Amino acid sequence: MAKKEQEIHETENIPWKAVERYPGVYEKVLNEDPETGSVTRLLRFDPGTVFNEVLRHDFYEEIYVLSGTLIDMGKNLTLKAGYYGYRHPGMEHGPYSSPDGMMTLEIRNYEK
Repeated sequence: MAKKEQEIHETENIPWKAVERYPGVYEKVLNEDPETGSVTRLLRFDPGTVFNEVLRHDFYEEIYVLSGTLIDMGKNLTLKAGYYGYRHPGMEHGPYSSPDGMMTLEIRNYEK
């Protein structure tokens, strides 16, 4: 199964939901495939958000920073609007802080 087909539409009415285990982090799911876990979402960090966990996933992850700044404290790298990344499963990233908040477009894909 794939993500559902959607005509271009307004996303203002899609609610922001708190991301479990990460205070100050919220997601707006734009599309998903419940069978595979693949998802397209906006991810938002409140100003001052910090989490000290190194992350590894079992999926491919594509991110594009839309606004604000996100500091990858493990890599000593400051991500700003216009930054892009593509991670393979198992790639380490984080911990993170966001002094002024930020928003990314994130695409998770379990398929090769």
